[in-house]
Amino acid sequence: MTKKEIIWREILHQAASNRGAVFTQKNLAQQFDVSLSTVFNALRLPRQAGAIEVSGRSFRVLDFEKFLYLWATQRNLDRETIYTTHADLPTREIEGAMPPPAIFGGYSAYRLQYGDAPADYDKVYAYFASDDVAEVEQRFPSRPGYPNLIVLRSDPYLHTFGHVTPDIQTFVDLWNAKEWYAREFLAALREQLRL
Repeated sequence: MTKKEIIWREILHQAASNRGAVFTQKNLAQQFDVSLSTVFNALRLPRQAGAIEVSGRSFRVLDFEKFLYLWATQRNLDRETIYTTHADLPTREIEGAMPPPAIFGGYSAYRLQYGDAPADYDKVYAYFASDDVAEVEQRFPSRPGYPNLIVLRSDPYLHTFGHVTPDIQTFVDLWNAKEWYAREFLAALREQLRL
């Protein structure tokens, strides 16, 4: 994930629970150990779109939904994919057999977060650091067929959200998923996010 997306995720994650949250570029730069210019550049598109309002040294999210959709259209799951394979197991067994550093995304994240799934799903998306992919390959060797296990590259801050992606990242990942049932999950997640 790009530095811009990491910054966007943090802003949207905080704004999801407190729509009136106020942010400073300096705090975000310190939190993610990036330069102020990196944060400034990350805010360029949301500012141009009218999704954030900047006043002095601080800013706030003006249009949460617009900002979320902006990120969703910028997200590229293919660029983040580091391993795919076919596992001849039901999805829940695949999820249960994942190595401990797994951070579940997409359909699994929704089911684990909310205890239910709005539709059946046959693909498991999970985030891992590049160093941990070998363990996934051991448990799920490369096989031909329909890829139903997709491993995405984790960023250094994703683990702070626990074993599932935060709702806003789950949303943008589902927005970019190609499976027909992604629509059902997106509709359910829209309700959870009060969109």
